[in-house]
Amino acid sequence: EVQLVESGGGLVQPGGSLRLSCAASGFTFSSSSMRWFRQAPGKGLEWVSTIYGGIPSTTYADSVKGRFTISRDNAKNTLYLQMNSLKPEDTAMYYCVKGLGGMDYRGKGTLVTVSS
Repeated sequence: EVQLVESGGGLVQPGGSLRLSCAASGFTFSSSSMRWFRQAPGKGLEWVSTIYGGIPSTTYADSVKGRFTISRDNAKNTLYLQMNSLKPEDTAMYYCVKGLGGMDYRGKGTLVTVSS
């Protein structure tokens, strides 16, 4: 059974940093592409970043490029999202998603609130 469990969210001031984690199990993590999405209050899902399985390649939404970094530790079956220079508009529930298409496998999310 595929399981994805996000953690690391919380309340942070504008300009601050957080690192989100996503613990994965039930599939071959090292060869799987993974994505981060977010959903701000009252808005739809927004793709944030992708890291590809098997090749050292990442992509980012323009809204987070230069501030967020996606990475993975295949030995720990864990996906990360390092978020720096956070802005109030980054406030959202953040989800990790397995694969490159659809949302069949997604965690329950972790809440990030950026506020002074």
